[in-house]
Amino acid sequence: MNAIVIPAATQVGNTTLNIAIFSIFVLVTLGIVIRVSKQNTSAADYYAGGRAFSGRQNGIAITGDYLSAASFLGIAGAIAVNGYDGFLYSIGFLVAWLVALLLVAELLRNTGKFTMADVLSFRLKQRPVRTAAAINTLAVSAFYLLAQMAGAGGLVALLLGITDRTGQSIVIAVVGALMIIYVLIGGMKGTTWVQIIKAGLLIFGAGVMTLWVGAKYGFNLSGLFDDAIKQAGNSNILNPGLQYKNKIDFISLSIALVLGTAGLPHVLMRFYTVPTSKEARRSVVWAIWLIGLFYLFTLVLGYGAQALVGSAAIKAAPGGVNSAAPLLAYKLGGELLLGVISAVAFATILAVVAGLTITASASFAHDIYAQVIKKGAVSPDEEVKVARRTAVVVGILAIIGGIFANGQNIAFLVALAFAVAASANLPTILYSLFWKNFTTRGALFSMYGGLISSLVLIIGSPVVSGTATSMFPSANFQWFGLNNPGIISVPLSFFLGWLGSVTEKEHNAAKYAEMEVRSLTGAGAEKAISH
Repeated sequence: MNAIVIPAATQVGNTTLNIAIFSIFVLVTLGIVIRVSKQNTSAADYYAGGRAFSGRQNGIAITGDYLSAASFLGIAGAIAVNGYDGFLYSIGFLVAWLVALLLVAELLRNTGKFTMADVLSFRLKQRPVRTAAAINTLAVSAFYLLAQMAGAGGLVALLLGITDRTGQSIVIAVVGALMIIYVLIGGMKGTTWVQIIKAGLLIFGAGVMTLWVGAKYGFNLSGLFDDAIKQAGNSNILNPGLQYKNKIDFISLSIALVLGTAGLPHVLMRFYTVPTSKEARRSVVWAIWLIGLFYLFTLVLGYGAQALVGSAAIKAAPGGVNSAAPLLAYKLGGELLLGVISAVAFATILAVVAGLTITASASFAHDIYAQVIKKGAVSPDEEVKVARRTAVVVGILAIIGGIFANGQNIAFLVALAFAVAASANLPTILYSLFWKNFTTRGALFSMYGGLISSLVLIIGSPVVSGTATSMFPSANFQWFGLNNPGIISVPLSFFLGWLGSVTEKEHNAAKYAEMEVRSLTGAGAEKAISH
């Protein structure tokens, strides 16, 4: 994929206006977070927002959580530069929700309490399964956080004309600090409201830009595509194969995108914020409609950026490919629209990193500290204190990682997060919910096998080394020829889950029956899970 080298470049827009609009958003959302934080009186409030959100509210919040910087900045840029192949990200991310709706959302909400590990360890041995689930949660969150932080660096390079690494690193640190504040003060309830606001702003902003581009071409897509072809000087931007010349590589990416959503811990955690399984289903339906609408917008925004700005100008701008949407906004509405759209992009990054941070901290505090280290002998208040401390540590590590990841294509970093989620989490979730003979050994084989195989394949891929666009272009330790490991790591994880289970006798019929009843009916879902 595209590793972006940020050249010396001119500033775009009015720095003072950009900072002012972003500051207004931060102040408003901080005020809301502080207000709702007064309602946080229990662990359920901190982790699951008190399960007080409706399906519609949670669906909008899921949209805010899911539509990350990769969706807005990365996909628009990928379409602008790679045309049809860039739009495949949108298709994959959207289709993935059908898997989440049909196989995971309702059953997961009924069976669990706060985290993914609640489900995976329900009828298996607590300590090893929770440990593995927490490690996988932290790994997926790390990849996703890197993508958001890289987006922050690229965006500020464009808006403030900061092309040196030191200046961008400072901005990444500011974004990380704000993220920590949101999580520490507001918990899941505050984070949810930030995501709801952000989703509304993002869809509205993208919709305005889409209509603006459409109006320029009399709402004639053919005219837009013709101009994009002329600007690119290449009719292949409307055809497959510009980016994915290797069909196996494309299939591998598709597997990761379609199956990864149902294994993303920060998305799965959102299903616990609603009071009933019916509301969990409604959440996903709302999310599908809103996310689908947004991804239709990205098609127009991507080709609009190619037609009106040009891929050469996009690649040369500070922020590279990720600057397509802001540059299009500047072309359409000047400094004011650029400032608004850039504030929306910053809001996107802040909301998603807050959701990821609370998920990672909850996983450590609830699964590792409370259940593994303390063996359940810990008060809810103490558990929340540990979660808050963990959030600070996660935030600091995210800042450091974001500084190193600055300049990478964020759509691709997110695709890697999806690959790890699809490999390390989804097979174990499905086996836990649907296969009565699944065992602890099978869960550990599947989770660790999926995580290790996907990471090893990613490290040995051309994404990391061996090409001019790799993360480390001067090194060459590439041995795996595909950009995404999904085609190998996902089937391998399913196989390892089966292999571990058939080589171990561990079947608790009563516990499986309890899990089946709870997952299908929701009976007992509000109670603490006892083992």
